[in-house]
Amino acid sequence: MASIATSAGYSGSLPRRRFDVVIVGAGGSGMRASLQLARAGLNVAVLTKVFPTRSHTVAAQGGIGASLGNMSEDNWHYHFYDTIKGSDWLGDQDAIEFMCREATKVVYELEHFGMPFDRNPDGSIYQRPFGGHTANYGEKPVQRACAAADRTGHAMLHTLYQQNVKSRTNFFVEWMALDLIRDAEGDVVGVTALEMETGELHILEAKTVLLATGGAGRIFAASTNAFINTGDGLGMAARAGIPLQDMEFWQFHPTGVAGAGVLLTEGCRGEGAILRNEKGERFMERYAPTLKDLAPRDFVSRCMDQEIKEGRGCGPNKDYVVLDMTHLGGDTILKRLPSVFEIGHNFANVDITKEPIPVVPTIHYQMGGIPTGISGQVVVPKGDDHKSVVGGLYAVGECSCVSVHGANRLGTNSLLDLLVFGKSAGNHIIESLKSSPKSHKDLPKDAADRSLARLARLDGSSSGEYAQDVANDIRTAMQQHASVFRTQKVMDEGTVKINAIRERVSRIILKDKSKVFNTARIEALEVENLMEAAQATMTSAAARKECRGAHTVKDYERGADDAEFPLGRNDKEWMKHTLWYSEGNRLDYKPVNLQPLSVDSVPPKVRTF
Repeated sequence: MASIATSAGYSGSLPRRRFDVVIVGAGGSGMRASLQLARAGLNVAVLTKVFPTRSHTVAAQGGIGASLGNMSEDNWHYHFYDTIKGSDWLGDQDAIEFMCREATKVVYELEHFGMPFDRNPDGSIYQRPFGGHTANYGEKPVQRACAAADRTGHAMLHTLYQQNVKSRTNFFVEWMALDLIRDAEGDVVGVTALEMETGELHILEAKTVLLATGGAGRIFAASTNAFINTGDGLGMAARAGIPLQDMEFWQFHPTGVAGAGVLLTEGCRGEGAILRNEKGERFMERYAPTLKDLAPRDFVSRCMDQEIKEGRGCGPNKDYVVLDMTHLGGDTILKRLPSVFEIGHNFANVDITKEPIPVVPTIHYQMGGIPTGISGQVVVPKGDDHKSVVGGLYAVGECSCVSVHGANRLGTNSLLDLLVFGKSAGNHIIESLKSSPKSHKDLPKDAADRSLARLARLDGSSSGEYAQDVANDIRTAMQQHASVFRTQKVMDEGTVKINAIRERVSRIILKDKSKVFNTARIEALEVENLMEAAQATMTSAAARKECRGAHTVKDYERGADDAEFPLGRNDKEWMKHTLWYSEGNRLDYKPVNLQPLSVDSVPPKVRTF
């Protein structure tokens, strides 16, 4: 167990513990990093709001993108090209090359850890086609998604947890990290954290802090995200003065169950499922003649939305389309898509072997996040240097922005992102602690002041609004003003609404002041994190005057044959990353890295499928 420590600068009475590394979040990226660190003999603490195997990675269904070539010819160059094209040329090509080259290694590593992938008759890992993944630079769909039925995230998370238990990682289960602790030099020296069981605040000192808190999908009303996805790492970073990058880009997954928001994996379409409108027409053939239903997610979501808006939706209100799997046969569905079969029964009252299931685009993934490099180190602008490292702080997974996903993530690249950069960050931390061994830096005198003030405000509140009322208004505003299709007027109105809601966050009332497992207190603290993510998204979106990837603004739409701005994309002015700062609600920008590590750059071109 960790030693109890004292620190020269801080003289408060809060209990303190000391570790080499504190990781916030026990999903795929957090546990892949912790495994690397624990195996190297470092003293690692992993904080998590829920039991590790209930982290949101468990909900990932479709697969892990890697060019193993088990089913058809494939290589990392094709994967590299597809990821850049998917990102609409906002992804950094050095990071994308690194991820695609490492993909096969991390998948085989998982296999050796004992992950139960589906198998081909020859014993190799089963792979299925997925949206936006092609052979020969866009020529035809390719089978690249390494799958464990439609429970790939579940299998991965349990495998990583077992390996961490074997390596004696310290898990702090049902603890919520509240704030980063930065010293006078700006280095991160630990975190404050609330133990939910007792309601006590603790200080965890660390030589290095790694944020792996996942996305903030709960800022939207209709979301495939778990209720724990409240952007805690984003809130911690924003309050500590660190910018959030590219937060205007949110992926709508094409196939959320209509009315429920529950995810139906893209693996359905990979296995051959077809989107149909009220006439039974396979409408994606009109929009994407080559890739059809397996075009990238942002593209498919917009096509579905257009079908509905033009009156070709299904149901009494014509407000959804359907996903048809009936032609696949019951045996294939029960073997390859067993969870989807259950979801159909439980959330749509549909037997997918006999009838199509109603679907609508639903918020799914955050492409933006805390800016990092390939090593996972958090980087911020400092003068002319866009990659000035924040000492002692790393971020990996959905809460980070490397940026490999740019303006739109390809399916299966999220689980790959977790593995590649979780491992990369772990290795970098090990090397940096080995090459220059250092003791813990002193805590600043005000180490816990921000967290204590947040808790004191809630405990002293006697009037105001309930946390969930404020949270619901955030979600309603985001759903209305930052959806699949945006207009400048609607985004500008949304910015005003979100800025007004921010004023209300400081007036939240906590009626139940008890300490032990007070979920109302946790929810109130989460709203502050939701607010940072929502304001970052709305402000960044309203400022970007173009169409790119998941950010489609009707005012700037153009045809694919437009000489200057094909499909509304303005590379002259807007091929750059947005940086949003909480203090002053201000924006800055930095260039996209178009230079890969070892191959030729992929120049921008019209994004058609």
